[in-house]
Amino acid sequence: LLLSFTKENYITMDTVFGVSYDGGVVIATDQVNARSILMYQQNLDKIAELSSHSAMGVSGPNCDLVRFSEYVSKNLKLYELSNDGQKLSTHAQANFCRGELAKAIRKGPFQVNVILGGYDEKTPTGGSLYVMDYFGSCTKAKYGAQGYASNFCLSIMDRSWTEGLNEGQAVDIVEHCIKELQMRFLINQSNFIIKVIDKEGVKTLKFGSDPADN
Repeated sequence: LLLSFTKENYITMDTVFGVSYDGGVVIATDQVNARSILMYQQNLDKIAELSSHSAMGVSGPNCDLVRFSEYVSKNLKLYELSNDGQKLSTHAQANFCRGELAKAIRKGPFQVNVILGGYDEKTPTGGSLYVMDYFGSCTKAKYGAQGYASNFCLSIMDRSWTEGLNEGQAVDIVEHCIKELQMRFLINQSNFIIKVIDKEGVKTLKFGSDPADN
């Protein structure tokens, strides 16, 4: 049991990263569903829509990825239905996720790392991004990466991110990270999906393989 929670055994080959900009956030993940030496599919959508203006990219074993994504999204929908359509802010959604991850540690841990982003009119820059790990730690960030991708992408983000980014510049940073991974990373991650969350809502910008083709 202890062995299964060491960092080396926990971190999978999943890639999740996000970048905030003035007016929204960009979240991207790889689309591979694999375990050990076996690849199940290359068109998995690992970015779950939580509300009309928020989404989270999740990395981890597929069972926990799906279970946690659905658990969070359905509970947020239940809150909305129970409170006359009132929606939680991105900050509140991130704290709910953090709390559930922390509570699960002593019961049945969700082995997932999360990057959650959303758009709020009351937020000065519009978009906000939160990075969480499976221990329940949570921090608000301008950009972030989960999994082995962080070894390649954080330096690119640190060099390229500046105050006042627009959507196009944020997408360029994400695409630069994807190109770097495809060139340098030992594992072949040919397909990525990119989603943008802004005042218009959650939209899919690009994908390597259509998630609908199952």
